[in-house]
Order: sequence, then C-alpha cells, then structure tokens
Amino acid sequence: MTLTIGFKSIDGTMLATVGGKAANLGELTRAGFPVPQGFCVTTEAYRAVAQADELASTTPENARRTLLETAVPQEIRDAVVAEYRNLGDRVPVAVRSSATAEDLPFASFAGQQDTFLNVVGEDEVVDAVRRCWASLWTDRAVSYRDTNGIDHTTTYLAVVVQRMVQSAVSGVMFTANPVTGTRDQIVIDASPGLGEAVVSGAVNPDHFVVSGSEIAEKRLGDKKLVIRSLPGGGTEHVEVGESAGQCLTDGQIHGLAVLGRKVQRRYGSPQDIEWAIDDDGELHLTQARPITTLFPLPDNPDGTAHAYFCFSLAQGLERPITPMGRATFREISKSALEIVIGDPRSKSYVENGERIFFDVTKVLQSKVGREFVTRLLGVMEARSSEVLRGLFDDPRFAIRNSSPTPALKRVLRLARRFRVPVTAMKALANPEKAVREALRLERQILEKSATLSIEQALQQCVVPVLPRLAPTALVGFAMLGLVGKVVRTGPGELQTVLRGLPNNVTTQMDMAMWDLAQEIRRDPVALRQLQDGERPAALDRFLARWGHRAVAEIDLGLPRWSDDPAHVIGVIKNFLRLEGDQGHPDAVFARGAAEAEAMIDTLARRARGWGWFVRFALRRTRVLAGLREYPKYLIITLFGVLRKRVAAIGAELVAAGRLDVADDVFFLNFEEMRSAQGDLRPTVAGRREVYDREMRRRHIPRVLLSDGTEPEAVHHGAPAEGDLVGTPASAGTITGIARVVMDPVGAHLEPGEILVAPSTDPGWTPLFLTAGGLVMEMGGANSHGAVVAREYGIPAVVGVREAVTRIRTGDRITVDGSTGAVITPESPVEVSEGRPDA
Repeated sequence: MTLTIGFKSIDGTMLATVGGKAANLGELTRAGFPVPQGFCVTTEAYRAVAQADELASTTPENARRTLLETAVPQEIRDAVVAEYRNLGDRVPVAVRSSATAEDLPFASFAGQQDTFLNVVGEDEVVDAVRRCWASLWTDRAVSYRDTNGIDHTTTYLAVVVQRMVQSAVSGVMFTANPVTGTRDQIVIDASPGLGEAVVSGAVNPDHFVVSGSEIAEKRLGDKKLVIRSLPGGGTEHVEVGESAGQCLTDGQIHGLAVLGRKVQRRYGSPQDIEWAIDDDGELHLTQARPITTLFPLPDNPDGTAHAYFCFSLAQGLERPITPMGRATFREISKSALEIVIGDPRSKSYVENGERIFFDVTKVLQSKVGREFVTRLLGVMEARSSEVLRGLFDDPRFAIRNSSPTPALKRVLRLARRFRVPVTAMKALANPEKAVREALRLERQILEKSATLSIEQALQQCVVPVLPRLAPTALVGFAMLGLVGKVVRTGPGELQTVLRGLPNNVTTQMDMAMWDLAQEIRRDPVALRQLQDGERPAALDRFLARWGHRAVAEIDLGLPRWSDDPAHVIGVIKNFLRLEGDQGHPDAVFARGAAEAEAMIDTLARRARGWGWFVRFALRRTRVLAGLREYPKYLIITLFGVLRKRVAAIGAELVAAGRLDVADDVFFLNFEEMRSAQGDLRPTVAGRREVYDREMRRRHIPRVLLSDGTEPEAVHHGAPAEGDLVGTPASAGTITGIARVVMDPVGAHLEPGEILVAPSTDPGWTPLFLTAGGLVMEMGGANSHGAVVAREYGIPAVVGVREAVTRIRTGDRITVDGSTGAVITPESPVEVSEGRPDA
C-alpha cells in the first residue's frame, strides 16, 4: 500500500491515487516548472481510515465528526512524518486537500475542501492531514458534488504537503480572460503577502490584463489586507493602509505572462494558476488547474477571425441538444444551405458545446447581410441583434462586399422558385382562403414523409415549409406596418390589434389544455384519477391531438408529451387551483379579441379619409398574423412522426442486445443506428456523460468569436443604474410579484405573478395563461414569447440582460411593456400599483 509519494514521482495519470491538485503539481514538477518541493498523502491512506459508502449514507456533519475522531493509524503517521522530515527540520508547509473529483476539466472544486497554511511540526502536519480528510464532507463540498453529478461514494481525498513560500507578493493568473472568454489575454490579480487573500476574495487586489506583448489594462486595488505567516506556525491577517502603487513591476507582470503561456502549452488548455514571488524575487507556481467556465471553441483551421451565432440559444434552448437532435439539424442545414446558397457542404453550420452555431463572418462582412440579419433578429432575438451590431466597427469584420446585386438575385431566385409573390397576392385578396390552404399543408407533408427515409424527409419536408407559409403571415404584419405609416398611433396601440388572434395553433393548444382542466374539474372520477396519479381518458384525448409537442421540442431526441405527460399534468393541476372567472384564460382571450376590434375602430376613425384602408389592412392582419406559429408547428409535427420511427429502430437494437434501452438510440446519429453490427452501449455511455456535463453549464454565449471572446461580456463603459431595460414586446404596465422559472416542467405560477424566464418556447406558454406579465432575457418584439404575451394581453419585456440573476422570486417589480423598462427593488424609482392596460 502506497501511503505517500513525492511530487517528482507523480504524473497526470495518477488522479485516482493522488487527486487533481497533486496530479497537476506532479506534472508541473516533472516538466521543470518552479514548484515548491512537496509530497502527497495518497487516497489509499484516506481509504484506510474512511469507508466512503458509510460516510455517504450519513449527514455531512456526522461524516466530518467520524473522520476527526478517528485516530490516524501509526503506519500512516510514520509515512507522513518521514516525508515531512525530508523537506527539512520543522519546515513550514502548506497542507492542502487534493480530491479525485477536483481540478477537473469540467469542475474545479476551487475552495470546496480545506487548506492549512504555514503548518509547522510533525504533530501539526498529521493533524492538518486529518482535517483535510474531514473537509471532503463539508456542506459546501457535498453540495458542489451534488450539483456536478459526482458520486460521493467514488470520491476520495489525497492531501498535498508542500513547502511554504513566504510571499512578498502573490496571487492568481488566468491564461485566458475568464470574463470575456478571450483566449489571447492573460489576467493577473496580485496583492502583497500570501495568496490566500486574493484567492478568498478578502482583498481588493491589483488587476492586470496582458494582451499579446502589451499590458492592456492596469486597475490598482487598495490592498488593505495582508495575510502573513507567523514564526511559530499559522497566519495573521493584518489591516494596512491603502497602497497606491502597483505591487508588481511591469517586468514581473510580463514574466508571469510568459510562464503562464508555458503552463498552458504544457496542458493544451487555458489554466487557472496560483503563484507567489518571495522576498528574493523568485517566482513559484503553487497550483494549476483548467479554467472550467470557458465555453469551448469551434474548430478554426484557417486561423482567421470568425463570429459564431448560437442558433439553439436563439430558439430558447439553453440546454445542450442530443446527438440525434443535432443529426436532425445537420440534415436540415444541408437542405437549407443548398437551397439558399447552393452549397450543402458550407462550413456555416457549426456544432460546438453540444449546441448549434452558425458562422456569420461573411454575413458581417456584407453590407446587405448585416442589415438583413440584424433586422430579422431585431424582431426575433433582439439581444443577439444588438451584440452583432456591436461587431460592425471591429476591423476583423469590416465590409468586404457592399453590392446588393448578389443578394437581390438570390432573393428573386428563391421567390420565383417558391412562388412567393403569388402566395402573398392570394393572401391579400382572400385571406380566409389563404388560411385554409395553409392548414392543408399538414396532411400533405405527413403523407410525403411516409414515402421517404428519415433523412430524406428532413431534407425535403422541413425547409420548404417556411417559404410556402411565411408570405401569408408576413402579409398580415406588413399590413400592420402600413397602418403605422398612414395613421398616428400611441405606444402599444398597434400591438393591441394583435391580441386574441385567430388561427394561432399555439393559442389553440393552450386553450385546449385549459378546456381539458375544466373537463376534469367537472368530472369527479377524472379528478380523483388525476389526484391519484392515474391518467384520465380526457388526458389521453388531449395527447392524441397535441402529444407531439414538448418543452425544448426542436430537439428530436427529447421526449414528447405523449412519451411523458408530466408537464401537462403539472399545468392542469395549476389550472385547477384557479378560483373565480375574471382570470380565466378563455375570458382573457375573449377580452383581448374585443379590445383588438375596438382598437381597429379607433384607428379607423382617427385616420379619417384613410379609415377604409385601416379597416381593410387590419382585418387582414387579424386573419393572417396568427399563422406566424404555423411553420414551426408543422416541423414539430413532422418531428413527432419521425421520432416514433427512430424509437422503433431503438427497440430493435435493444432486442439485438446492442443497446440497453430504446431511448439510448437518441444518443446516436442516423448512420450509427443503422450500422450492421457492434455494441453501441459504450458510444451511448460516453455521449451521455458529455451531455449530462453540458446540462450543468450555467452560461451559453449568444455570439462567440473564434478567439473565445463573448462580445456581450466585453465591458463597454459604465453600467446604467436603475431600471433593467429590454425590448418592449406587449403593451401595458403591471406591478406584481416576480417568479423566476428556469424550467417550465413542474413550475407553479400563482395567478398574477410575473414570469421571469431566460427564454420560452411553446412548452412554456401554458404558464402565460396565469401570468400577470412576462420578462425574458432573450427574444425580440416578434419572438414566440412576445407574440403569445400580446395575444393574452399581458405586459411583456424581452431581451433583458441578466434578468434571471438580478430579479429574485418574491421581488415586487413593475413591467412596462410599452417602454421596455423593468423596475426592480434595486431601482431608485417609486412604483405604484398597476393593472395591465392597453
């Protein structure tokens, strides 16, 4: 049994024996970096005194007590003391935890276990080792493992014992900018004394940013606290006067940057490094671990600057997309790229971080492309549009093509191919007939797909939906825009015309769910079945019509409501809690439609001689605009059918012993699921591990540059104080209690509460039926959430940066859907009670 091992004998393959911190220190030592001498007390020593299974089954407090009260076996004590003596006579050391689940590429565990500084003496070192073992079971460490999906019973602790550096100055260095993501910047925080002051956040340190060979930024801290070693062991915190000068010379800053880049090259990824400079000016590295918060970079073989737009995030998906879901979009993108630009192999489609991005570099470098894409996103995902516009002045994305001719030819070719002018004219002349023809597409698409392979169905039945249907809906919105040109309108008046729209399939689904709840309410047997966890027949009837819908439904790999109706059941139970009639969605919807008709009359009278045109145009808006939701509905309907075909293949693979469960097929691609032989379970297991890890990622960039920079995170001046500001989406003002919801499944929203969400898709919209208002981090004035909010007559503001972090559940906030302001408790503004208004 190996109880201790010196740094020079440790390498990166020994994680299970020495833990993450020691493995990294061993690698750095063997590579010749200036690492203070030390050794590791291995996980075998920990196992000798701790039974992980037993500790995991008790409370963290009991686990810590057990380890602290268990005597260190003599064999372990002797091994630790022998290694300590090899470092010198009563040499001061740092005793630091090194868990097997620590300093990993996806979880740093920074600060989760304990560190003891300036430990002097044999008994003191042995006791510090025992306290490190116990710190594996602190509440924060247990919670961190739970959050990152790490099994307590398979996590063990080694302990690093390392010579203390009596630091003149010390701190932390990141070899990539952890805020903006920029990979070619070195970020250094430094302060006098031991590095614990900087690491723990106890001091306001000096902050330096090195970009290339230049020190791009210096921001000096007050450095009022210094942590120092005491002669006999332990440390002291000393309050000192504010220090105006920088604690590192420019030469030391550059030296650190050079060393940091060498460490990064050694590991092949950006690193979080702790360092110290002693009184003699000698630099030491005391720790290095991967930076775990950076979003991965797409492959960039040509080495030039690229900008990537996150399509899946713009569609409301913060979560990763399953391998089958991404395989689906690959087939669709081939068709789209072939139809639009004539190149199905275009590199514009990029998969990264289990999500979908589009390379928009050429778009930014085209005058027409800039205007078209940013205007389109302006009504669909306003924040992304704003971020892309912020790149217009970046010389890397300067306009290289200012001629509109190629784009115009392409648009005309597509319009002719899909008979767009004819469709638009028919919709204008006879909107009711245009709607009837549009609704017939569902049967046509499903009949055609039944004769094709899954891949062929995706290529031939998805992309053509938009040009066949979009002109009809766009005529409705165009008419609305023309009215705004011929008659003076106040804030929110045109939006009122869009309330209670007919022919909106999402609204129909939501109202069907409401009707289902009322049917169950009236049926004692069905109500009892629902309460007992059984499925009433009425629910099955609903699922037969709408069961192909789902939360995050653009991912074909995720279950539909017919597969798992838990979300529907939760919404129904929420509806059953409602009392009275005024807040009932059917009444709200009817009131919205009446308000829309009244607004048409108001605007027509105001237009005087143009009143006839206002009525003509807005009647068409009312009939046609609701079709905006229909193209996506048709695609999701097709996905539901194709998902069943994929699931059937999964069942065959289970029968053949190649998969464990049928749903594992959604972690394969189309080629793999049809492969003739081989055990597919290892492939699935590896992909599930990556998928589960990405599910825990907290932040997804809207736009990502090839150097890792997230333009949205780059500082552009002093932040505005007061209100949160976004894009007005649905007119009206309401003051109420905020409810922050990150996942609609199982969410409970009290009537009148203001829903605060990162984004929404149709799976969220039943929550709108009881919401008093809506605030979203993403979206534009014509995004899905905005459209439904308008129809239900609830004030909404979208594209509000940091909404889900700056607003807390229970906050009383005011949402002004006409100006785009969200007034929070932090805002220095007095707010008054309000009800939704027009």
